[in-house]
Amino acid sequence: MQTTRPIEVILSDTTLDKPLRAIAEKVKRGERITEAEGLYLFEAGELAYVGALANHIREKRHGNRTYFNRNFHIEPTNVCLYTCTFCSYSRLIKKREEGWEYSMDEIMDIVRRYDGEPVTEVHIVGGVLPQYDLEFYSELFRRIKAHRPELHVKALTPVEYHYIFKKAKVSYEEGMRRMKEAGLDSMPGGGAEIFHPEIRDQIAGGKCTGEQWLRIHEIWHELGGRSNATMLYGHIEEYRHRVHHLEELRKLQDKTGGFQTFIPLKFRNKDNQMSHVPESTVVEDLRNYAISRIYLDNFDHIKAYWPMIGREVAQLSLAFGVDDIDGTIDDTTKIYSMAGSEEQNPAMSTRELVNLIRRVGRQPIERDTLYNVIEDYTDHEFEEDTAFKGYVSLPVVNGK
Repeated sequence: MQTTRPIEVILSDTTLDKPLRAIAEKVKRGERITEAEGLYLFEAGELAYVGALANHIREKRHGNRTYFNRNFHIEPTNVCLYTCTFCSYSRLIKKREEGWEYSMDEIMDIVRRYDGEPVTEVHIVGGVLPQYDLEFYSELFRRIKAHRPELHVKALTPVEYHYIFKKAKVSYEEGMRRMKEAGLDSMPGGGAEIFHPEIRDQIAGGKCTGEQWLRIHEIWHELGGRSNATMLYGHIEEYRHRVHHLEELRKLQDKTGGFQTFIPLKFRNKDNQMSHVPESTVVEDLRNYAISRIYLDNFDHIKAYWPMIGREVAQLSLAFGVDDIDGTIDDTTKIYSMAGSEEQNPAMSTRELVNLIRRVGRQPIERDTLYNVIEDYTDHEFEEDTAFKGYVSLPVVNGK
């Protein structure tokens, strides 16, 4: 299903203004756009235009390939010291009876539930509490690796690491080295929110700063690790704040090359302190995916997280720069369903996800966390028992 026009059609449009034409020509030549041009795309780039440019980049890099993986999520707790205004999920310590706080043994029980399942990754993120400290997570990672050595541990955001290392009185460098030695394989991209302090101080005051978030990822990259990056958009930020955020990511990627995937995260407004802020439209969501693809020329992948935006919009996004839609899976995350996302009980079998990708003319490719191909499902004929089963209802927080 072709939902965007070829870039040549865009360039043949005689009504296209001069700045947009110059940007399109740069994209066709494979050249980087500037911050000013990125801002102009947000201000003046219509959906069909940015979609054509983003799809050109997507297909030049990946053709019709669309990636997914099989993972499961664990959130040790949803009780948190921080009070982010956009969060519908976490509970303050004074209301901790409304949440949960898993023990080490309870977390390992969850890991063991997936024994024999074809999962390749465990994704661990959670609230910030004193008992979940450096020693706790070091021991947890060691236990997971001892139980299932091949399972990729993707765990914790800089928000969590910043607190953990400060409490332990160790440097970021020492802390990340110890995490790597304990079994950490990669980092998710959560906690980035918006880097610019004008916005970050309002929506996520008290957490690590944008500079600290970037520094922790930089140190991890220097240790040879890979990670993802996110941006929470569609709330009180302005377009200039989005461009600043993308620019900071692009600069760090130029320096380290350690980021794999960028995931735009849509703000959802149910049951949080920002419920009065209207959510972005689908058109704006797709524009944001497209402009992110155009701007982040040094990122290999752009991911749309289908439990957050719904299956149909995820399908559409594959024509607007997106080449990854996350997992099949037993993805029982509640962070977005509690905030009002379309997917209230997100879970898809392999068969369902593969068919979702096929229906828009793309090739479904199962990957591992580091984008090594596990299986190409383009011509796969499913047997009745090949869909991933064994769903377990577990609470999960964001931190893709």
